[in-house]
Amino acid sequence: MTPLLDKPLVLSLNRSWQVIGHRTVRQALVALNGGDPSAASALPPALGIDIAYEQHADGTWDFSQPLYLNPLAWDDWLALPVRDFDLTVNTPRQAVRVPTVMIATNYAKMPVRMPRLTREAIYERDGGVCQYTGEYVGRGNGNLDHIVPRSRGGRDTFENLVWAKREINSLKADRLPHEAGLRLLRRPQTPRPLPASALVREARHPDWRHFITASA
Repeated sequence: MTPLLDKPLVLSLNRSWQVIGHRTVRQALVALNGGDPSAASALPPALGIDIAYEQHADGTWDFSQPLYLNPLAWDDWLALPVRDFDLTVNTPRQAVRVPTVMIATNYAKMPVRMPRLTREAIYERDGGVCQYTGEYVGRGNGNLDHIVPRSRGGRDTFENLVWAKREINSLKADRLPHEAGLRLLRRPQTPRPLPASALVREARHPDWRHFITASA
């Protein structure tokens, strides 16, 4: 089991509150504790967001909508009470609430990233459509096809991989498309770089839903 400190549970925002990625709990705590105490007038490099929820009379919590989102520096974060649903890390002095969302105060950009070459990336680029027949086959009835088979020197690249119907893939085997009487609908291309926010789609903590729902 992965220790809590090494779990990527902390959503990272730039100073405009745009999603730019995620960090492990350890990385987030280091960033929050990394400010210069003598620089009283400057913002610390990172702030944790205190996300408050309404507690009902019976002790349950309403997580559907935050009461407020309050960015806090490290000293103020340490003073936060630990609620019954919070994750915590223990120090010699106290239990510290684990942040779930943080702001990189000195970072204003939106990083872009190239999608990794994976089965899922090819599927999404081609929309689950067989690139030889134009038929939507989804995940269950489709598979990756090397346009130039690996047995003939074909490489694992965006330009040489397409989503294809399983039966078509079997029919083509180790032949080139024209040798199997097939023709590609379009020339496959490398997807455009995407903003980091578009690549964070899974809410690894319930608090993330308030920030990634619109961009997922």
